[in-house]
Amino acid sequence: MKKLLFLIALLPTVLCAQHKINGIFSPANEFTYAFLYQSTPTGSDYINRGKLEADGSFSITLDSTATAGLYKIVYALPPEENNFDFIYNGNEDVSLTFSLEKGLEFTESNENKLWSSYTKSMELVNMTISNFYTKENTDEKGFNDIFKTLKDTQTAFEDASKGTMASTFIKANRPYIPAYFEDITTYSSNLKKNYLKHIDFSNPLLQSSDFLVDRVLAYVFGISANTDIETYKKDIDNLVISIGDGNFKIKTILLELIWRRFTQQENETVANYMADNYLLQLAEQTGYSTLLEDLVVYKNNAIGMKAQNFDLAITNNGKTSTTNLHDLDIADQYLVIFWSSACGHCLDELPKVKDLLATKPNLKVIAFGLEDEAASWRKEIANFPDFIHVLGLQKWENPVSNQYGVKSTPSYFLLDKNKTIIAKPYDAEALKQVLK
Repeated sequence: MKKLLFLIALLPTVLCAQHKINGIFSPANEFTYAFLYQSTPTGSDYINRGKLEADGSFSITLDSTATAGLYKIVYALPPEENNFDFIYNGNEDVSLTFSLEKGLEFTESNENKLWSSYTKSMELVNMTISNFYTKENTDEKGFNDIFKTLKDTQTAFEDASKGTMASTFIKANRPYIPAYFEDITTYSSNLKKNYLKHIDFSNPLLQSSDFLVDRVLAYVFGISANTDIETYKKDIDNLVISIGDGNFKIKTILLELIWRRFTQQENETVANYMADNYLLQLAEQTGYSTLLEDLVVYKNNAIGMKAQNFDLAITNNGKTSTTNLHDLDIADQYLVIFWSSACGHCLDELPKVKDLLATKPNLKVIAFGLEDEAASWRKEIANFPDFIHVLGLQKWENPVSNQYGVKSTPSYFLLDKNKTIIAKPYDAEALKQVLK
């Protein structure tokens, strides 16, 4: 009876056993805190933090309610660049070391050791494959031996990971393995065709990790050397098919990420293809109003679109009349510049534009000042009497600049006689090249 009472007394302690995340950072003087987050399909939830000791060590005790899943340690700013993920299965402590020189290593946690060992093993085999093709090798036996090693490695880790959370990632990462010798062109083509084959995009664990992001970015931007418009469109279509019906949130997250990459590359054709065929509808379905606004603004300001209209005033012979951009008919081309009297770069650029256009009477500048107040703007515009000046108060909240998607000053929009956007040069030097 006493033994039974002892077991009953011990049971709550066992059920509420708390696990720890232990780590050592080096060099210790480069770090102060380790911030712990739980990763979710839609972001990260802050859990706790651990202050580093003088030797770089920290320990964070997980609450008994902590659930199994993917977690993240943020160790410096900016957080999106200075972090790493790890698996917590709810049954074991996680101990690790992180060095700026050597990177991340797990010293305790079967789950994370398994995943880390797998990724290192696959990297070694993939390096061998890369070396084989780099040397333009045609040795079929050598080829078969390499891919047998790849197959055996994958199979061994899939077997070893059964029943673990790491198994989800290992299976999703299952590589393409040719049945017989393939030259580099054929192999690359088949690699891409099979690159997304084993991924379950609906899996919450994969959605919470960087795995899907890394995978789709590599699929669209990293595998193929062919970067023509039609290839990109086809890749986007194939990606959407692979993600599958439903999965609206992760589909939106991944496609938005790719769309923003294309906008950074100034690839308006593919970016707007994504918007028209997928993202506009997804943004509406998911209630993602910020994305919807960004998509519409970007599309409205693409080259070939008519510039957004706004009111302005023209002074001739001392008489001022009001009109708008679309009704303006005084030049063959127009240059709309969004600038600010508080912007040092703008004050350097505008005189260059003035000098550049001094010999181009058929091009008219419309300088739209984004300002918090009018006094300094009035002082500066006196230096540019040939420009048409528009005062845009509220600066970054100005509705006209928001319609144009202006994120920085100066921003240039070159228009033709019909107010169609024909170029968006980065600066005065780029404008000079456009006008040659």
